[in-house]
Amino acid sequence: MATIFENPRDLLGKEGTRLDTSDWLTIEQSRIDAFADCTGDHQWIHVDPVRAKDGPFGATIAHGYLTLSLVNLFMPQIVEVRRFSAGVNVGMDKTRFLTPVLVGSRIRGSGEIVSAQEVKGGAIQAVIRVTVEIEGKDKPACVVDTINRYFPE
Repeated sequence: MATIFENPRDLLGKEGTRLDTSDWLTIEQSRIDAFADCTGDHQWIHVDPVRAKDGPFGATIAHGYLTLSLVNLFMPQIVEVRRFSAGVNVGMDKTRFLTPVLVGSRIRGSGEIVSAQEVKGGAIQAVIRVTVEIEGKDKPACVVDTINRYFPE
């Protein structure tokens, strides 16, 4: 269940606050293949299980950008901000891919508020660090600082 903020201003002063954790998601070959089709990245390490078996990881791995894109799936499970007219993803900072995600792995996201401030027009801009964990691994798959802007009602 997401950590809830009743309005965007409630994010102010909450730097360092740990947010909730998303549900686990199993990374299936079909998801990897669909991502390859969408992006045109059909590198064998992602889409050829036979060849990847003899590769550096012993199996196919998810694209780093697939792992990154799943942050969008995890965010509503991590944090819920209420009572705003519009919310936009402004970008991201400090994106790192630390551990490959092997097919069949389970991943989830966890969050922390890095910063929150009022910006032009009265919007609240929050930087939320999302760590994509791999079940059973010490190092995460990905860490990204997302930049989110919430416009007042």
